[in-house]
Amino acid sequence: MKLVRYGPYGGEKPGLIDDEKNIRDLSHLIGDFSGMSLSADTLDMLSKLEVDMLPRIEDNVRLGACVGDVRNFIGVHGNYIAGEKTDPENTDGSKPRPALILFNKAPSCVVGAQDPIMLPKGEDQPDWEVELAIVIGRRGSHIRQDQALDYIAGYCICNDITGRKELEEGSGQFIKAKSAPTFGPLGPWLVTVDEIPNPHNLEMWVELNGKRLQKGSTSSMLYTIPEIISYVSRYMALEPGDVITTGSPQGSGHEMEPQVYLKKGDRVKLSIDGLGAQEQKILAWID
Repeated sequence: MKLVRYGPYGGEKPGLIDDEKNIRDLSHLIGDFSGMSLSADTLDMLSKLEVDMLPRIEDNVRLGACVGDVRNFIGVHGNYIAGEKTDPENTDGSKPRPALILFNKAPSCVVGAQDPIMLPKGEDQPDWEVELAIVIGRRGSHIRQDQALDYIAGYCICNDITGRKELEEGSGQFIKAKSAPTFGPLGPWLVTVDEIPNPHNLEMWVELNGKRLQKGSTSSMLYTIPEIISYVSRYMALEPGDVITTGSPQGSGHEMEPQVYLKKGDRVKLSIDGLGAQEQKILAWID
């Protein structure tokens, strides 16, 4: 299923996407896609509905973030390698992987996939990062890797917007560089795990003003999704509705020569196989 939250900011309602890409309303069945409404029982109930009998929502309605009331928004830093997944200098597996580094994004940065991105005053190096995000569906701590996929409600796209000036020239604290309002677009859809049989082989890309600048595949992850979930759950209990965004392949503006950053008036578009596409206009705070 492709699940959505539609309507004005703060007043989103739950829905799903039918085979003709229409939105069907679910608000008479559940309150929202957040917390325990993302449980396996709820998703199983929704999967058995006669979709054509659900109320159809008008076209062009705003889509909010595909998960509501996010309590914990966790990021993974440096989880992709350049080029091919196999390192020709590490054929015997003797070179250790770099440490898995975690950070938080403030939940207040979450917005919808088509909402504008607002640039904070003084941040003149804002960057894009297309990432596969995991939405947790059940509570767990010290989760075993062989059971980790059972804790996932679904997948979505995250544009992990980063203020590079704060990150590079300030204190270097990730949460300060990644948590401004609108720095965490999620969606457009929350896609349930049955529709993504292999989340480790998804093509992903970013276009800035129509020019493709970043592309890669989840096959280049250094740490797999079960490894990430198991690792995160060693340090905190994961709750339904928590979001873990899994890192970005090479191709962000900071890595280019010369470097390219988002500026007022730009349009950034990003996509991951099976998860739809996002597109945001870049705005600036009013002085």
